[in-house]
Amino acid sequence: MIHKSYSSLLILSLLWAVVACTAHKQAHSPTVKVITTTGDRSKEFKTDTLALFSADKTTNANITLKPTEKFQTVYGFGSAITGSTCYNLMQMSPADRKNFLTQTFSETEGFGQNYVRVSIGCSDFSLSEYTLCDTKGIDNFALTQEETKYVIPILKEILAINPKVQIIGSPWTPPRWMKVNNLTDLQPYNHWTSGQLNPALYQDYALYFAKWLQAMKDNGLNVNAITIQNEPLNRGNSASMYMGWDEQLAFIKNALGKTLRDKGFAEVKIYLFDHNYNYDNMPSQQQYPLHIYKDTEASQYITGAAYHNYGGNPDELNNIHNQYPNKELIFTESSIGTWNDGRNLQRRLTEDMQELGIKTLNNHCKAVMVWNLMLDEHGAPNREGGCKTCFGAVDIQTSDYKTMQRNSHYYVISHLSAVIKQGATRIGVEKTTDDNVQCTAFQNPDGSLACVLLNKKKEATHLTLSTGKQYFSYEVPANSVVSFLIPKI
Repeated sequence: MIHKSYSSLLILSLLWAVVACTAHKQAHSPTVKVITTTGDRSKEFKTDTLALFSADKTTNANITLKPTEKFQTVYGFGSAITGSTCYNLMQMSPADRKNFLTQTFSETEGFGQNYVRVSIGCSDFSLSEYTLCDTKGIDNFALTQEETKYVIPILKEILAINPKVQIIGSPWTPPRWMKVNNLTDLQPYNHWTSGQLNPALYQDYALYFAKWLQAMKDNGLNVNAITIQNEPLNRGNSASMYMGWDEQLAFIKNALGKTLRDKGFAEVKIYLFDHNYNYDNMPSQQQYPLHIYKDTEASQYITGAAYHNYGGNPDELNNIHNQYPNKELIFTESSIGTWNDGRNLQRRLTEDMQELGIKTLNNHCKAVMVWNLMLDEHGAPNREGGCKTCFGAVDIQTSDYKTMQRNSHYYVISHLSAVIKQGATRIGVEKTTDDNVQCTAFQNPDGSLACVLLNKKKEATHLTLSTGKQYFSYEVPANSVVSFLIPKI
């Protein structure tokens, strides 16, 4: 016979066991990570978790992710580490700079941005106009103080935080002694702006690229990719050079491709074009990359093409992909400034996520980068002939080089990189919402699913997302972007 007090104790113990088991199960139940930013800044990277529920045929989802439908894999997301950006970063205290770079690039303590663009020689956001071989003769190639004092140290700090960060380099101009006025007269053209590459110096310029790659390697920096000319149809930038598709084709075919291969840089990806969707409305330059892809000898050296969004429609990305699906697409530059109300997050947040995040990725881009990571409150340092109305992804105050304001580009890139990891594959999406809600979705290498969406509506929108096996719901705030990370079950 069981004693009454013992019986009560046994029942109580069993009840506690059931409660503890249930609590343990709930504590270890998979949850969705949610990151939210609103245009009114009431939420800035606000992180929450949501419960996952089992889905069935009766689940009424607004957005259904389809992991069996697979598209491109991605390298990552980031911005340009220009001379101006590096100058501003170097004015910060070492501790403040480390905190900012950790927040930006760390996969474990930050947003995990992982692709950066640097200039080969000066850009229009450098501290001076220069190339790496301003004295005639390719043997005079040498890095300058801008690289050794600013850019390379910052890149090393970034890579120490996230070794997975990839680097792409782009020249704004070759050395002026390599330029001619046009390809008919072939007269020397000793100017930073415009001009064309002298065909007689193709080999010297190919060596210029190889020497830069080697110099970076000697400093412990392995460059993953290059473009051949920033904005080759823009004669007015400082610095700049015109390079039509036929010139780029001849340069690759007759010099660059073989030189990089022979110098040990065959694995460095070469991207064509690096300019606007509309080819600056030049009839002879329409669909610029396709002319080069058609040449089998040149095409063997080419990974793909890069685009900017200062003109035209991102649908052009899909047009190019459909004709050469084996060639890659990346997005390498977009800027904010006075012309597009660049510091107004209410306007820019969803608009920029739509253009830079959703439309580029859903049109097959494998990387997305914006322009300067950091400028000061005056959009500086900048130079005559360059952009004096541009803003950085982040503004920093010169009064203390500590106080910052994040702008739309920082939010957009960070929302993407926080959940879409390097090597992720874009997957299909079935959506029943109107165009005020847009999204892109990926499957990460670890099997987790990422979805980034925007809500352009002026009111909150209740959405249910399904993976086919699980679902969750979320009240998406008005005028916001949201990133979801769904664990592998």
